Amino acid sequence: MSPRPNPLPRFYVWLTYGLQGPLMLLLTAVCASTAFLVSVVDKKGRMQHRIAHFWGRNFVRLSLSRLKIEGAENFHKFPVAVYVSNHTSYMDTPVIFGSLPFQFRILAKKDLWQWPMIGWYLGRSGQMPIDLENPHATLSSLGGAVKALRAGMPLFVFPEGGRTSTGALRPFLPGAAYLAIRAQVPLVPIALSGVYDLLPIHTKHFYPSKLTVHVGEPIETKGMTVRQNGELTDRLRAAIEQMLVQPEEAHAETPAPVA
Repeated sequence: MSPRPNPLPRFYVWLTYGLQGPLMLLLTAVCASTAFLVSVVDKKGRMQHRIAHFWGRNFVRLSLSRLKIEGAENFHKFPVAVYVSNHTSYMDTPVIFGSLPFQFRILAKKDLWQWPMIGWYLGRSGQMPIDLENPHATLSSLGGAVKALRAGMPLFVFPEGGRTSTGALRPFLPGAAYLAIRAQVPLVPIALSGVYDLLPIHTKHFYPSKLTVHVGEPIETKGMTVRQNGELTDRLRAAIEQMLVQPEEAHAETPAPVA
């Protein structure tokens, strides 16, 4: 598929408002309501994760985009890890929920908890809000995330602290590396490509794109200390940058289509 045109043809504007938007809203309402109801009996969150996975995959389908995963075997090399990806679009969230094949918790900006229906699900399913403007609250969130990792729950983080405005990779905050070192679990780099063209920042209209989730080799942290946080953050960013620039060299395996 070609890069997103500017200006966007009116057909895609009409398609977003007339069909995709209403269907996505309906899908979100049904999935969020169902997850809210099952949370009463689903104390371990397994059913809620299945609902979120279903929501993510079908949300992507409604955008008329194709999604594939490269390096999917790296999802299964460790039972617990901190999964980290670049942040390019609001569509990153359904792409991630539709791609990760296991239950996990997401550490994300607290703004998401203010969204109707999505905020309900995030709160009921034990996801972890982080307030980057409040250092005390940030430390509390990081402490809770470390406890979740040590209890055996994988974690997902967007280390840039927000979406890119150009599609280019931004500097990384040290939180993901800190969590992995504190919990002594691996970091798994993930590079999302094509999602920026689908829905860039400050836009409201979808442009169907070819979406790829590149899953890199896990980065071990055993024996590392928090003094090596900066070094590990640099390694993590370099791994994601390499997959974005030269994905064909980072993954020799045949892509596994999922949607």
